[in-house]
Amino acid sequence: MSALHWTCEHFDELTTASLYQLMRLRSEVFVVEQRCVYLDPDGLDDRVWHLCGRTDDGALHAYARLLPPSLGEGAARIGRVITAPAARGGGLGRTLMQQALAACGRLWPSSAIELGAQAHLRDFYGSFGFTPISEVYDEDGIPHIDMRREST
Repeated sequence: MSALHWTCEHFDELTTASLYQLMRLRSEVFVVEQRCVYLDPDGLDDRVWHLCGRTDDGALHAYARLLPPSLGEGAARIGRVITAPAARGGGLGRTLMQQALAACGRLWPSSAIELGAQAHLRDFYGSFGFTPISEVYDEDGIPHIDMRREST
C-alpha cells in the first residue's frame, strides 16, 4: 500500500463527501463488523477534529476522532480509532496513532490524552505511553479499559 495523505479537519471544514465517508467506515466497523448496536453520531462530531488517512484516490483507510480537553475532564481524547478492513495487517494502526498523537500535540500541546481501549489492545496503546486508569469494563459486549498519557 502506498503512503496515505493525512488531514486533520474540524467538522466545519469537512466536505459532505468526507463526512459520509467517515460515518460509513465507522458504521462498517463498529456497528456491522463488531456487531455493536449503538448510535454512533453521538452529538460530539460537530465539536471535534477528524483525522483521516486517505489513499491517492481518496479512499479512507484510517480514521480517529480527536476531542478537545474542554469536552472531557481536562484531557484531550482520542476515539473512534479505525483502520479499514482492506487496509489491515501492514502497521497502519501504529501510523494512525502516531498521527493522532502528533495532531493532539499540535492542537493541545500541554494536555494529557485519554482513550477507551479495547482491553486486548492494552499493550499496543501502552507502547505509546498510555497507562490504565480504570479496571476492565464492558462496552457494547466488548471488554474495554480507560487509558491516559500524560503531556510531554
